[in-house]
Amino acid sequence: MDRSDPAISFDGAGVCNHCRQAQHWLAQVHPTAEQSARQLTELSNRIKRAGGGGSHDCVIGLSGGVDSSYTALLAHRYGLRSLGVHFDNGWNSELAVENIQRLVESLDMELVTYVVDWPEFKDLQRSFLKASVVDFELPTDHAILATMLNVARERRIHYVLMGTNVATEHGLPPAWTWLKLDWTNIKGIHAAHGSVPLRTFPHVGTLRWGLIRVLGAGLKVARPLNLIDYRREAAAAELSSEVGWREYGGKHHESLITKFYQGYLLPTKFGIDKRRVHLSDQIRNGEISRESALAAISEPAYMPNELVRERGYVLKKLGFSPDEFDEIMRTPPRPHDDYPSDHWWASKLRALVRPIGRL
Repeated sequence: MDRSDPAISFDGAGVCNHCRQAQHWLAQVHPTAEQSARQLTELSNRIKRAGGGGSHDCVIGLSGGVDSSYTALLAHRYGLRSLGVHFDNGWNSELAVENIQRLVESLDMELVTYVVDWPEFKDLQRSFLKASVVDFELPTDHAILATMLNVARERRIHYVLMGTNVATEHGLPPAWTWLKLDWTNIKGIHAAHGSVPLRTFPHVGTLRWGLIRVLGAGLKVARPLNLIDYRREAAAAELSSEVGWREYGGKHHESLITKFYQGYLLPTKFGIDKRRVHLSDQIRNGEISRESALAAISEPAYMPNELVRERGYVLKKLGFSPDEFDEIMRTPPRPHDDYPSDHWWASKLRALVRPIGRL
């Protein structure tokens, strides 16, 4: 990590606050094999009881990436009848589509794919680029969660399983992202810079999610990867062996627009290289050495020939001329809360309900 995280701090030994926090969190998510089996059995039994006589026990969001795919594999091993849900925002790589297909066929899962209304979503993505805010992925991340919740409600399924986890996703600086449930912020940015009405875009309000996440109001969310000694490379190897899953490159590179955002837009305009936090996670999780991570970060985030080809494709698909996009890249970054936002009151709400959640 470096000073691109404006809130980073180092103690006298040169250890940063992310590593100090990780000592606490990682100790809770590295159980023994016996502890993992017991916890997963208890969770799967609760989910099966909640499923009752329905056709499915749980919903799992599938992106084609390692984390969501391994979550589906775990659910299958423990006898859960899972409904796969995929949010197609128009930017899937061919390999991601193949990985999802191999997974659902091998695990005999039903798959529901929500295909976004492209004119709406294109206009929304253009709006976020024009807004010059850091979290360009906010609309996609928000819609993925909303789609899972909507499908679960429509099918009367009581559990949603998510692949998010502490072991490989801790330590993300708050300045590099934004509140994913901030529908007010999405609407505000679109109102300022968009023109196509958002009539079909999947969304969920901050309050509704808070009631679900903290109180389990109508739906419960579980993160099975936090119940095992999760290692990304080991999970990828198991998926490859059991379902024919194939590696796609960097974290979240199953989506072309995410690859472009993380590999070009963030480093060039915002001075943020997300590989720093992803590699730091792997170091702290005991998967790679610091020396190999330093070697990896010394390589370009984007291979030059790929960047030329994929930049042209992204600009054409989003309807920007090279000059228009260059002007966007020169525009200074703006904070998300320059636009309407739920962030202030959502943080107060979290502080209020967190003790209830712990109980």
